[in-house]
Amino acid sequence: MADGTTVSNLPEEILSNVFSAVSDTRTRNSLSLVCRSFFRLERKTRISLTLRGNARDLHLIPTSFTHVTHLDISFLSPWGHALFCSSATNTFDPRLLALRLRDAFPHVTSLAVYARDPATLHLLLLSPWPELSSVKLVRWHQRPPTSPAGSDFAVLFSQCRSLASLDLSSFYHWPEDLPPVLAANPDTAASLRRLNLLTTSFTEGFKSHQIESITASCPNLEHFLVACNFDPRYIGFVGDDTLVAIPSNCPKLSLLHLADTSSFSNRRENEGFGGEEGRVTRATLVTLFSGLPLLEELVLDVCKNVRDSSLALEVLGSKCPNLRVLKLGQFQGICLALGSKLDGVALCHGLQSLSVGNCADLDDMGLIEIARGCSRLVRFELQGCMLVTEQGLRTMACFLSRTMIDVKVSGCVNLDTAATLRALEPIRDRIERLHVDCVWNGLKESDGLGHGFLNFDLKGLDELDGGGELMDYFGGGECENTSKRKRQRCKYEMGVQDSFLESNDNGFYGKCWDKLRYLSLWIKVGDLLTPLPVAGLEDCPSLEEILIKVEGDSRGQQKPAEREFGLSILACYPQLLKMQLDCGDTKGYALTAPSGQMDLSLWERFFLNGIGSLSLNELHYWPPQDEDVNQRSVSLPAAGLLQECYTLRKLFIHGTAHEHFMNFFLKTPNLRDVQLREDYYPAPENDMSTEMRVASCSRFEDALNRRQICD
Repeated sequence: MADGTTVSNLPEEILSNVFSAVSDTRTRNSLSLVCRSFFRLERKTRISLTLRGNARDLHLIPTSFTHVTHLDISFLSPWGHALFCSSATNTFDPRLLALRLRDAFPHVTSLAVYARDPATLHLLLLSPWPELSSVKLVRWHQRPPTSPAGSDFAVLFSQCRSLASLDLSSFYHWPEDLPPVLAANPDTAASLRRLNLLTTSFTEGFKSHQIESITASCPNLEHFLVACNFDPRYIGFVGDDTLVAIPSNCPKLSLLHLADTSSFSNRRENEGFGGEEGRVTRATLVTLFSGLPLLEELVLDVCKNVRDSSLALEVLGSKCPNLRVLKLGQFQGICLALGSKLDGVALCHGLQSLSVGNCADLDDMGLIEIARGCSRLVRFELQGCMLVTEQGLRTMACFLSRTMIDVKVSGCVNLDTAATLRALEPIRDRIERLHVDCVWNGLKESDGLGHGFLNFDLKGLDELDGGGELMDYFGGGECENTSKRKRQRCKYEMGVQDSFLESNDNGFYGKCWDKLRYLSLWIKVGDLLTPLPVAGLEDCPSLEEILIKVEGDSRGQQKPAEREFGLSILACYPQLLKMQLDCGDTKGYALTAPSGQMDLSLWERFFLNGIGSLSLNELHYWPPQDEDVNQRSVSLPAAGLLQECYTLRKLFIHGTAHEHFMNFFLKTPNLRDVQLREDYYPAPENDMSTEMRVASCSRFEDALNRRQICD
């Protein structure tokens, strides 16, 4: 400023509020380097911290974050090994590491840790943090065979008497482990307010008697999330008795998630339409809803038909006035749409998020009625609803054009990619998060301008302008080769047609998704990503993150006619920095394939070709797998293509890679954070290759840290 006053002269109270409002980690780190007072304020206002690095490097544990309350040490490397493992590379005393962590972070109230065996928690909580109230346990390996049932939780419940939150959603354990420990520690169980048991490793989930035992031991629960089984063919399925017991045992619940374990798999088939019925009656639902008046968020993903649910949902709307989030899986008759009177879920007027899955009788009129009744919807998810069409979804978008910013449409036969994007045109300029299935229905990249467009033939113009002058006039510059000329021609076509689009409701080119920041895509293995811009997502100037899930069995697929999957077309999104490429549900041949078919290394080459043309900052990659081998490993072609991402700073491989493949990544100049994560159930216990050995990971980390990084 002119008088010499700077931001450093502001009172500390104001600066503390400013620093507290900054959430981006790199920005905070930059602020701490300005001066000593900024450094002190940044550390004072930092409440959460995730540690990466190697636990063997005791001297590198930071000691200046003494105000941190939320500490995540579940990503310490070598990832997946016990935090206090003893080996030739780890010569330190495990107790010393535990004491060092508690001394460096004395005020921790929330802790996340990879607990490979019960000894981890035993050492870490030998003298527990006095204010520890929230714990998240992470483990993808099976429970050690020598450990008795419940040993993973015994130390936790005996040492942390004030435990209010326990998250086991990423912890591989058995359902019978938890109920006896809760019953043996009634004081700790009574202090629990939040319990997350949505563990995706379960095949059958928690049985009915276990859920009743858990809720009886924890009467003060406010958040309860549990994986279970609603299939009457299984012993211990969840039915009327269990649903009635939940509100009786835990009347204070404000968040309840009951999810069938089959919902964890991305089912694309239409199971249950006219098929098996769930043992959940309308009277039971009425009792459940009436007993939980404080409910704000409800998920009932039953995966078995629940018939005639309209009346029960009307009771839900009247008895739970604070309900804001609702997800229903395979509920039928949620909105009858008879006449102009609202009914069913449309009477839940306070909803801000609604997810409807596999509702066989939901049609366009039902969608319109939901839009009329739930006028505050911000997020809407539609999955596997066969009767919904483009017209119904578009009308709903018109009704909710002032509120809805997050949409997911998946598995609806009448809504392919282009139809979904046309239907969302009324909220195109507002939407921030979007999921669509890549179902092209014959649409190709060469189809050009898609629906409702005037097709201009520039051949005559080329002849008139004598080889490029007209293109120069329209901003193309001199054409150096044929491919460049084609790109400029495409830009010109789009520019000329822009003037026609304001009166064209069916067109998409030139239509800008101004606020779209997150895009999620599902695509079948063997299909191409290249028609995406043609379908209607060409102009997304604010898109920062994309998730692409490739799913299917490649063993029946022939070699694709194209060289690459189509990642290079994503270069049209200028702000795209983060990508999740999930091929984990793509199955194939790991080593050899029959004549005419491809093994997984060739499929990886197909998927990753062109990724080097993107300016990515962070990449999460799930390699495909052979289902007969419990291992996801990066192949040689994949490692070579990943190293071409020269702008990458963070690379997370959700699988394994040989040590000599990992050395490819040392050539990526800005790369500073690399991890291998075997986060699939069950993670291999004894990996005989070089990828997940402690020494291999340590050597790679040392080489990565020795490099000179500009930033």
